[in-house]
Amino acid sequence: MEVSNQSSVTEFVLLGLSAHPKLEKTFSVLILLMYLVILLGNGVLILVTVSDSCLHTPMYFFLGNLSFLDICYTASSVPLVMDGFLTPRKTISFSGCAVQMFLSFAMGATECMAFDHYVAICNPLRYPVVMSKAAYVPMAASSWVAGGANSLVQISLAVQLPFCGDNVINHFICEILAVLKLACADISINVISMGVANVIFLGVPVLFIFVSYIFILTTISKIPSAEGRKKAFSTCSAHVTVVIIFYGTILSMYGKPKSKDPLGNVKTAVRSLVAQKCLTQ
Repeated sequence: MEVSNQSSVTEFVLLGLSAHPKLEKTFSVLILLMYLVILLGNGVLILVTVSDSCLHTPMYFFLGNLSFLDICYTASSVPLVMDGFLTPRKTISFSGCAVQMFLSFAMGATECMAFDHYVAICNPLRYPVVMSKAAYVPMAASSWVAGGANSLVQISLAVQLPFCGDNVINHFICEILAVLKLACADISINVISMGVANVIFLGVPVLFIFVSYIFILTTISKIPSAEGRKKAFSTCSAHVTVVIIFYGTILSMYGKPKSKDPLGNVKTAVRSLVAQKCLTQ
């Protein structure tokens, strides 16, 4: 990922909560606590699933994969947010900004659990055959590759833009939309590319999850035992909750015009951390 030398900007200033200094300490404590819970909860889940051979199943493999994703996703942004809150230094280098954007983007295309739940509930007799190791490992690997490829395309297009004016990013991190606003060139290609990526990596997964859960709920409603229905619902409820919060947060960021609320970025960051925290429950 080559950074273009057309840019005269060597670093960016992260605005964050500079206009609300009294809130910085409060939010730093809140975000730190959530971050520690995310690390602890997901770390324990990964450790347990790896060490217990009874949990070497597709469902726990995807849970472990999702937990590792959450650790990487939060680690790519939360330390930068905390640094901005707790130190006077609010700057990040151009290359550091590009790396941070790449890591954040690369974590965005890893949703595989809906298919696992669909097969487990709707076709339980075929589950061992359909969800074999030869199937679920490539599924997870391909999602990581797809996320990385999409990130490489988006960030490569972004860093080739000339940044010759304002270098103040109105965000806690190098969020790509906030960075693109600073470019002193036409960003139509970037907007079109992100629109296509949003359809592929947001629209298609949400549609697939929605359709999958229609079949899942239909199948659950046909289970004669109340205990069986309760067990099936409990299997899916946590995943549905995380999907709604996670994708709802992303859609609120990229699916509507930016709010003029100065604390809008705080709300988005907290909702995103809450989505990660739900996975540790």
